[in-house]
Amino acid sequence: MTLPNSALAALPHTLTVRPGRPLQGAVVVDGSKNACLPLLAAAAASGRHVKLSNVPASTDVTLMLGLIQQAGFRLSYPVGESGCLILSPGGASAATLPDLAEAARIRASYYLVPALLAAYGTARLPWPGGCQVGARGMGEHLRAYETFGDAVQREAGHYRVTVSGRRLGTVALDLPFRSRGATIAAVLRAVVAGCRLKLGNPNLSPETTTVLAALQDSGWEVHTDEDTLTVGPPEASPAPNAGLSWTVPGDKIEAGTVACAIAATGGQGRIEGLRGGDVRPLASLLAHAAIPVTVTSDALTVHGPAQGGGGDGLRAVASLAPDGLDADFEPALIALALGLPGTHLFGDSINPGRHSNLLGQLQRLGARIDALSPTQCRLTGPQRLTGALVEATDIRTGSALLIAALSARGLTTLTGLEQLRRGHADLPAKLRALGADITEAAR
Repeated sequence: MTLPNSALAALPHTLTVRPGRPLQGAVVVDGSKNACLPLLAAAAASGRHVKLSNVPASTDVTLMLGLIQQAGFRLSYPVGESGCLILSPGGASAATLPDLAEAARIRASYYLVPALLAAYGTARLPWPGGCQVGARGMGEHLRAYETFGDAVQREAGHYRVTVSGRRLGTVALDLPFRSRGATIAAVLRAVVAGCRLKLGNPNLSPETTTVLAALQDSGWEVHTDEDTLTVGPPEASPAPNAGLSWTVPGDKIEAGTVACAIAATGGQGRIEGLRGGDVRPLASLLAHAAIPVTVTSDALTVHGPAQGGGGDGLRAVASLAPDGLDADFEPALIALALGLPGTHLFGDSINPGRHSNLLGQLQRLGARIDALSPTQCRLTGPQRLTGALVEATDIRTGSALLIAALSARGLTTLTGLEQLRRGHADLPAKLRALGADITEAAR
């Protein structure tokens, strides 16, 4: 699925966005990048043939698939089934540990450690990259492996994890905060070890529970409550060549971004292909802002422009708690709030450098936003924005700028589309389907 250089050269380099009529209509979101990446890693760690459906064509997912192939796993693509692939165990040996240098381009590469341990007994990866949104360390991920008895080496530019070789019974670990990455790392390490895991203070975001549901489908015992996650191996070994079939859920962040774009233009529309429960925290904030919305099991509908003054303004603070607001919703809400009456407060301590990316770009459009701290900001709306040249410095900044541009006066030019494509196969096309005036320019 990796694009050749000739195809990359033909991709649009900039977008021009003009304000127009309110957005309206219906769109179907792609599969979730944030859910697909750990599912791919879980499939590789399972040691079984896994058919995965609704796989998005974002570049981060394409890169992950390339890493999986380099690691010795096999990928095949069923004819006539768009967005489907089958991941199968490969013929890896300890003598052929791959050099996965491209893993430095993506943060989620750390999910591959358990699969590499199963295949080679050791994993050596570059420190992960991804969006430049502040320090997001891997201390808890590596501590999880150490709790399993693995040897961890921190090197300049790389880290290495090597299995201990001893048989494990139950591994108990408490996380100091609800890290999604550390939670999934610990769970997949238990899968590879075939042991029981008792994890305190787990992350229970939809992306994590999607992996847990997939493991349950493969026979693993899973129990969760707000404070504890317990997983245990299947009572019986699977039948030889018994395959699994998993589905990537619809992208809740893409759905929320499109909903905010519809609301920002005073439009109405229906976003389909998602799990309704995944967007309820966002929908609650929209309702608080007097934007009429409905959430069903598979759709989010914005029924029209805000009704009335919007109460006390939005208070959108990202949280890792169960049912908390995903940090990736926050940039879209900031862009929406610029056009809503009231004083609005936002916070994201999960990605401590994101505001420094986002606020500076919105200010190019004339936004007046007070940075209360590196992770908190406040603004009062409604504000009138004016089109300008802006840059998608990371995935979510790019999507927020599209929302802001749709309600700005005049023409906005957006660069840095390679960042936007990392998380969305084609978000501009979704918005154009609703009537947005967005034009692409080739390199």
